[in-house]
This record gives sequence, structure tokens and C-alpha cells, in this order.
Amino acid sequence: MKASIAANMLTFFVASISMLASPMSSKAEESLAQALENGKFLTNIRIRYEYVDQDGIANDAQAKTARVRLGYETGSWKDFSLLGEIDGTTHFGSEEFNSTVNGKTTYPIVADPDSFRLNRANLKYTGLQDTTAKIGRQRIILGDARFVGNVGWRQNEQTFDSLRVTNTAISNVKIDYSYIWQVNSIFGSEAALGDFSSNSHLIDIQYSELPYLNITGFGHWLDFEEAKKSSSLATYGVRLKGNIKGPKTIKFGYGATIAHQENYADNNADVSEDYYAVSGSVLWKNMTARLGYDVFTGNGTVAFQTPLATGHKFQGLADVFLTTPGDGLEDFHVSLAYQTPSFFYFPKGINVQAAYHDFSAENGSTDMGSEVDILAIFPLDHGFKIVTMYADYDGANFAADRQKFSFGLNYNF
Repeated sequence: MKASIAANMLTFFVASISMLASPMSSKAEESLAQALENGKFLTNIRIRYEYVDQDGIANDAQAKTARVRLGYETGSWKDFSLLGEIDGTTHFGSEEFNSTVNGKTTYPIVADPDSFRLNRANLKYTGLQDTTAKIGRQRIILGDARFVGNVGWRQNEQTFDSLRVTNTAISNVKIDYSYIWQVNSIFGSEAALGDFSSNSHLIDIQYSELPYLNITGFGHWLDFEEAKKSSSLATYGVRLKGNIKGPKTIKFGYGATIAHQENYADNNADVSEDYYAVSGSVLWKNMTARLGYDVFTGNGTVAFQTPLATGHKFQGLADVFLTTPGDGLEDFHVSLAYQTPSFFYFPKGINVQAAYHDFSAENGSTDMGSEVDILAIFPLDHGFKIVTMYADYDGANFAADRQKFSFGLNYNF
């Protein structure tokens, strides 16, 4: 099945190239040549070491992995452009971690399995007024990635075989619609569910007329194949976000999201759950302090889920709550971020972020632990960047204690 899917995507890409290269006048040929010449190469390399110490598992994980992405995006010709990108992830040294497909179950999970696949291949059209359409394998990140994202932290990113159309014909309104026929997950080309069929629709409508408030209404109808039918869910909600300038260099930010979720398509579970979140922040010079409260309701058996989200970004960097427990989840969190001035070999300074999470059950009074996270990003010259992360989760007898540390070097061109 996977070979067939990859072949179909490659056929689509080659056919698109062939369509653009079909016989034409010399002037058209010159325009096409210019479109190809005016394109850009896409290069991204990430080398990372990730360490995990988890209670109840015999060995500590030490994952040494590398990812290379290579691609090319053409310039525009007759309002069409093409993008193609391959993606390879591999480990080096001894394989002392559970990649989810290598059978190393005496080690904690580091979900970066060896993989080689077509990461993106899509055709974009901008010939309709105020409209952009893109078809093929692509990256989709909606809003803050709370519900749909690319899971960019992992070496293998999540992409979608889909048709996506955005329209801004109405003043201050952006309509974003996607139809997804396949999800390509972070588990890579060798996993049983590295990719899976979909018959899903996403629509986000963003309104930005108000000076201090951005409003997005959304509906996501996820319909997955039999093995993933428990993740077939319909979610409807509203997201609010804005900021207000305070005295001198102070700025206040605020946000709120409310959503309702039900079972959908072939999902036979009785799902009727809610999600709501509120947050506030204060930005002063190079420092941002944030306070937030997120709630996923649950009835003891099923809870509000976000199967296509970039979960790593939200309920703690230790990734304990990528799936919401049956009793739901309440997450009270505070964070502080600081951008240092430039110094030594860091011309853009260092971005340092620290966060604390307190977790508890939404249904009942179970203490689900707490977590401390630290993230530091060191931008360097010439497209290089160092990213280091530390997470310490205390499970409070709900889940296994664990500590994670990672150090990575990124290059982007």
C-alpha cells in the first residue's frame, strides 16, 4: 500500500512537470525556463541527541538521530508553481531507544524511527482572485497548531495528502478549507500506520476587523480508516486572540478557545466532550510572562482528543499527555520567556523559555502530576541554530516519572 501511495504521489509530481513542459511557443518556453530558474532549493538538516530516563523502564534512552530534507520550489508560471521535497531520517551509533518500530521495548520511546519518504509534493495555483489552491502532499498548520499541525519537533514531520484552498475575497475575512485523503504521520515509512487513509474536511474562518481581537471559527470533521476509527471525530469551536498596548513598552496579550467534540463517521464510541482554554500574557521589553488554564473534559472512558495536533507544543515537553486520559485533563501553566541581547558568538542573542505545569483530572480529583520545562534556542549565522530542551515530569503516582534532555544542531537554507 505504501509503495503504491508513494508511486501515485511521484506520478502526480512528474505529470505536473510534464504538463508544464508540454510543447509551447518560444516565449512561453522562455517564461517556463525563468520560472524554473527563479525557484529556490530547500535544504534542512537536523542532528539531535535525545536522552530519556523513565521510571519503570529498564534502560535509559539515548537516541542519536539525523534528518535531511532536500527539495525544490519553482517560481510561478501562468499562476502555477511546483514544490517537491524528500525526507530521510536515520539513527547513528547504537540504537538505544524505542523508536516505536524497532522493537527496543526495554528503552523509553523517542519517536524518531528510521524513514525515507516523499515529504512534500504539491502544485499551487494563484490564478483566481484572492484565492490560493494547493493540491498534493503538503504541510498544514492551522492557527497555533492546537488542533492541526505538522508536529515539527519530531524528525519525521506530519504531512497531509490534501486539497487546500484559502480565500480572502471578503474584507478582513480569511476562509481556509482543506480536504484530506491521507495522513502521513511522524512514525515514518516503516510503521504499520505510518500513513493512513482519510476522508476528512477542515474549515477555519478568520475575522480580523476588530482592532484588538482576532476571531476564528472552525469545524473539523475527521474520518479515518478502520484501524484509526476511534480518532474519527467532529470538532466545532471558536478561538479568540488579541493584544493591547499598555504604558511605555508594555503590551498585554490574551486568548481564549472553546470547542465541542462528538464521535463522527465510523466511530461508534459515545463522545460528547468539550475543550476550553484561557491565557493572558505581559510583554515587557525582551521578556514575556504568560499564565494559562486548559481543560479537556472526560467521562472516565473517553475524553476530548486532538489527533492531528502538534501536541508537543502544549501540555509539557515530556509528552506525557499527547493522548488525553479518560478522566480528562486540567492544565494550569505559567511560563517566562526572555530574549537576551547579542553576545560572544550569538549575534541574535539567546531565546530562553521556562514553564511550569500542574496537571489534574477534569473528572474527579486525581492529581496527574506536575512538570518543569526549559527550552533554549541559540540562533547562529549562516542558517545554523542550536536547540536544547529539558523536561522533568513528576507523575504523583498517576504516571511514570521521567526526565528528558535533548541537544540539536539545525541548518536551514
